[in-house]
Amino acid sequence: MDQEPSSFETSEMLGRFLASTHLVPESWKVCARANVMGNGGFMCDEVDGVVYVGFSGVVMGDGLDLFCGKMVGLSDDGVFHGLVKNGDDDGDLVMVDAGLLRLFFSLLNTPVFQNQMFEIKKKQKPVVFTGHSIGGAIAALASLWLLSYLQSISSPPSVLCFTFGSPLIGNESLSRAIHQQRWSGNFCHIVSKHDIIPRLLFAPVSPIITHVHTLLKSCHLTMNSPFFIRDLGPQLTEHEKNELFQFVLHYLEVAIRSLEVGTTRLPFVPFGNFMFCSSDGAVCIEDTKAIVRMLCLMFASGSPSSCIDDHLGYESYVEKISLQYLKRDDEELFESNTYEAGVTLASQSVSSGHEQMVRPVKECLKTARRIGRTPNLNSANLAIGLSRIAPLRAQIEWYKTLCDESVDQLGYYDSFKLRNGASRRNFKVYLNREKLGKFWDNVIDMLEKNQLPHDFHKRAKWVYASHSYQLLVEPLDIAEYYRSDAHRIKGHYLKDGREKRYKILDKWWRERDISGENDNNYNSGRRSKFASLTQDSCFWAKVEEARECVENVKNERDPLRLSVLWTSIEKFNQYSRGMIERKEVSTDVLAKNSSYMVLVEELRGLTNTWCF
Repeated sequence: MDQEPSSFETSEMLGRFLASTHLVPESWKVCARANVMGNGGFMCDEVDGVVYVGFSGVVMGDGLDLFCGKMVGLSDDGVFHGLVKNGDDDGDLVMVDAGLLRLFFSLLNTPVFQNQMFEIKKKQKPVVFTGHSIGGAIAALASLWLLSYLQSISSPPSVLCFTFGSPLIGNESLSRAIHQQRWSGNFCHIVSKHDIIPRLLFAPVSPIITHVHTLLKSCHLTMNSPFFIRDLGPQLTEHEKNELFQFVLHYLEVAIRSLEVGTTRLPFVPFGNFMFCSSDGAVCIEDTKAIVRMLCLMFASGSPSSCIDDHLGYESYVEKISLQYLKRDDEELFESNTYEAGVTLASQSVSSGHEQMVRPVKECLKTARRIGRTPNLNSANLAIGLSRIAPLRAQIEWYKTLCDESVDQLGYYDSFKLRNGASRRNFKVYLNREKLGKFWDNVIDMLEKNQLPHDFHKRAKWVYASHSYQLLVEPLDIAEYYRSDAHRIKGHYLKDGREKRYKILDKWWRERDISGENDNNYNSGRRSKFASLTQDSCFWAKVEEARECVENVKNERDPLRLSVLWTSIEKFNQYSRGMIERKEVSTDVLAKNSSYMVLVEELRGLTNTWCF
């Protein structure tokens, strides 16, 4: 197998690309002009066919509460629909900082902003959202908003986001949802070596905010005075700066330990690409764990004063990002194409003046490379595993064909449900069903543990493979469930017996990209013959529930209960007839002695006014 390109090499290419364009310098110019506008301001500018939207990092005194660490879940109101629909199945919500979200919505709802966004959408030109400090957080939210909106556009314009010294904005579910939407490449967060703001939300912010509020009052600044981070530095004593520095550093180290053991989830998690810059250049990283390590390593090499002063030095850093590559001679550029040389150059760029940092930074970059390539290697290995289980599926498909063609006319589902346990063929199908279930359980487990690419479940190969497996095997699981009378102990299959894997695979199928689907197998309205597999994998579970309703009707005398039962039967009748009319069922459903056809006959005998 060819060696997979490392994440670092990709990041090195990103760094060179950015250095060769005007995107970063122009973004900073717009940021600087937006900051001059003051509290909550924004501005738009068009340069070389690219529209830049910059958000001010200046807030009012009470604006410090904007990133106080209180989280709120995103609602599915259409604003961030692209993120909310990708929330975790285990109940974890996509959450962001409540204050930052409130500030964004206050801006989003203004006529001025709405008009500007309307013009931008109409122009269909590339858009760059940018901002410094809190303005960067608002730029990130604005980018996510527009990316969500553009999902419904056939030829959407490109959207990029450059932030400078921005605080983190959301939790792990947000980061994962952005990865799943393949939006990580749309974000580049530029962070200077010692800037405290991008690290601030790793620590409990409430004590910091309280302390800063006290300082502002002691300096006779009203809470409605314009506030910027540069106003804070002169107000703090060296002792207070040191306390603040050590406080944040401690929680950065705690965050690293939490990531290593994997027992504690961080309240705020990075997403996208991070460009760490110093006076000697920059390096890009995209792996989340490596980003957190670098945030800690570089911050630890600073000082209490630099953690505040560095937040104001982005103009000089932006100028030097390009020089990092322009200074290199041809031999260095050639050598930097190799992994080891690239790591060395990058670690020297961000560790200059701190020789003790070179080795840990270098190790961090190497780790990022290993972590970055593991998900893709796992995906490749699973692809091999998928090919190896193909014979198991083929044997079940062969079994289905035999059942459908059998003279007893029971069909696939009922043949397995009423099978003779001593049959070697039946036992083989039973084992194959178990093995296939374990394979897909393992796939889902790896995805939930971030051991696979974040967009794995959106890749056509895996979406269609999982759906075919589900249509073929879940009827057997339903048959086994009712064969063993598990429904009498646990309850009916749909409510109490369905495996988690099928619920997740359902979600994969619902959220697939249908833009390229032309196959009649997946366009139910165009079928000219019955499907090879019934297109609702839970069809037989619904048949079993309808059969129980029919049995209960025979013995029920209470008019109210009878009404409820007949309503359920009528609902199933409409559903099943629709499936048959659209030819979304397999021929085994219409086999003479199948459970479905037996149900039809029972109903005909029960009442002359009810027919299927």
